[in-house]
Amino acid sequence: MRNRPAVAGGRGVSWPEEGRGPAWFNAVMLLVWLLAGVVAFLPFALNTSPWDAVTLRVPGNQGNWWHVLVGAPFFLAYPMIWLRLRALFASQFSTTQGRRSLWSAIGLSIAATALVEVPFLLHLAGTSAWQRLSVLSLGFGVLILSAILLLLRRDRVFPTQACLIGIDAAYLANAALCLVVYSEAQGSIGSRVGWFLSMGIVWIILLDLGVLFVRAYRA
Repeated sequence: MRNRPAVAGGRGVSWPEEGRGPAWFNAVMLLVWLLAGVVAFLPFALNTSPWDAVTLRVPGNQGNWWHVLVGAPFFLAYPMIWLRLRALFASQFSTTQGRRSLWSAIGLSIAATALVEVPFLLHLAGTSAWQRLSVLSLGFGVLILSAILLLLRRDRVFPTQACLIGIDAAYLANAALCLVVYSEAQGSIGSRVGWFLSMGIVWIILLDLGVLFVRAYRA
């Protein structure tokens, strides 16, 4: 991947430098990711938020490494908020050091999601067959497909654009896994409001991921 000058997109539209996209789109996605940032502190299931999971404040003192790993990727919302703010207000979309930090966070999130999948691979999660298949398909599927598509166009993707793709994919893989695992959780809407918000957010992030790949393949 390398820096390139602005290129013309479809129908003669010129995309801003560094592949940051139009301002209105970045503003919309900033709002979406701000909501995702709020979700990290809202009850997702059993009145427990991703922050509670990371800090092992799980009902019945049942928190363990699995909860830490499944909760941590929700905080990828904050690096993405930083990127969207820079896309709107900074003259330079990102820095080399900033991108290294982002890829470190992305890599850790992907590793966490892979480890979270282990109990499902070994039939130790106690979930139904359809949940197990859904978790494995969504978790690994999003990551593997995104990696393949990105590698195929790595010479035509802006470095920061690749970071956007990486965060989208890593966040989606974990969020989709959690939505499936906790789809049958009992409780009031208030005790799992984060789950309902995430259900809407993931579709918009998936759309964003699709737009990023379309732009990469049209370049």
